[in-house]
Amino acid sequence: MNLAETLLQVWQQALVEGKGAVELEGERHRVMATRAKKLRAVEFSYGAQRIAGIEQNPQTSSRWAALAREGKRIMQFSCARRYFANVCEGKLTRYPAWRTLDLPE
Repeated sequence: MNLAETLLQVWQQALVEGKGAVELEGERHRVMATRAKKLRAVEFSYGAQRIAGIEQNPQTSSRWAALAREGKRIMQFSCARRYFANVCEGKLTRYPAWRTLDLPE
């Protein structure tokens, strides 16, 4: 699986299917709830990169939060403390940090 497919799988399993663990190529990664906001979050490795996915907080002022308030399922992905992509209702959006972080296509 390439990185884009991996992100879609994480979103699907964590937010759509509501699984307690995401399975990627035979490895299980626990989906946890953040302490303060109870947002679903998961950490996993892709190659040498450590990636974190977190459910979009609907209580912020971003346009993604506005979509989350409408009921859209959105997960933001970060690597090295930089958000590089999100998945909203099955559609991947890449941010400029994807290239800056030199992540594989």
